Amino acid sequence: MDKVCVVGLGYIGLPTASLLANRGYRVRGVDVNARVVETINRGEIHIHEPDLDVMVRSAVNSGLLTASQTPAPADVFILAVPTPFKEEHVPDISYVEAATQAVAPYLEPGNLVILESTSPVGTTEKIASQLKKLRPNIDEGSPIYIAHCPERVLPGQILKELISNDRIVGGIDPASTKKAAAFYKKFVTGEVLGTDARTAEMAKLTENAFRDVNIAFANELSLICDRLNIDVWKLIELANRHPRVKILKPGPGVGGHCIAVDPWFIVDSAPDQARLMRMAREVNDSKPEYVFDKVKAAAAEYNQPIIACLGLAYKANIDDLRESPAVAIVRKLAVEGVGNVWAVEPHIKSLPASLEDLGNIQMVDVEAAVKKADIVVLLVDHFDFTNIDRELLRGKIVFDTRGIWR
Repeated sequence: MDKVCVVGLGYIGLPTASLLANRGYRVRGVDVNARVVETINRGEIHIHEPDLDVMVRSAVNSGLLTASQTPAPADVFILAVPTPFKEEHVPDISYVEAATQAVAPYLEPGNLVILESTSPVGTTEKIASQLKKLRPNIDEGSPIYIAHCPERVLPGQILKELISNDRIVGGIDPASTKKAAAFYKKFVTGEVLGTDARTAEMAKLTENAFRDVNIAFANELSLICDRLNIDVWKLIELANRHPRVKILKPGPGVGGHCIAVDPWFIVDSAPDQARLMRMAREVNDSKPEYVFDKVKAAAAEYNQPIIACLGLAYKANIDDLRESPAVAIVRKLAVEGVGNVWAVEPHIKSLPASLEDLGNIQMVDVEAAVKKADIVVLLVDHFDFTNIDRELLRGKIVFDTRGIWR
């Protein structure tokens, strides 16, 4: 299994492809975006992740990593494409289906197809059914092995955790589980845990739903404390002194490609049973609106105030804006004309498409924003914001949604 085709060159696919190439595998990376393909073939990157630029440059220069808009024959096919949701939080697996259709003509008996995209329960089985229709000539006597191995990495530490984290591998049958586990054991130092496909899919959803519920508790607690005039940060600090209590930090909402999305996959599959998970999602999804209302009320004291919004990413010290509550808050402030919105995001060079079409948002550096703003809204706890001179905040209305300036 020395030839690998990775479909989807985003935050998971590109690190995976470059890691495998640097381990000696011959890797074809596939992406539908021509600009992404051209960037990678120059040995450059289109996303921010520590040390990824070095890994990609090395992999491309060695000739072991090439990018294309079309797949190529391989021993292992890894699908790492988006799995968002549609209206009413219905899972959208169309990218998985498209990726499956794209690799189908290149499959040969004995090949291994691995779905790494976080997916609703049953998606791996749907891939198997789709491939059976697309390639009916490949029968049980010469099978294609199909498995799910969800990514479990933390942005900012992806290259490290791709190797060190335990991996859950679930095949559509025991032979597929064994085949996929053998592949991961070649480069993963963590434990490779075998199971069935449906359990592997549910395991990843469960991990993120668990975190979402705990974040929702912290966010709801912050709303209660605001109502009762209690410092939520001090309260959590005191409560966490109990040896069996570990309350997380509240924030302006929950974003990212996993925690803000995955629990809805469970709710969609078992709506009558997933009552707590649904409520947690609703609590976290409502938090950006709550922050917006607080800022809007404060802005009413001014005539077109300058509102400095610090951070657009969905979490600290990364450039990932997917499902970001900060972006949602900034956009609504601009759309409703609450004031002149100054956005600060040290990890990107220009406003995202969802904001650049609005005339009253401009991107500025942190020092200029804090100095001239009437209202300062800390939305992301980037390292860049922790050492801001507190004197610059004097006389301004400050909303610290992450508790780093208290």
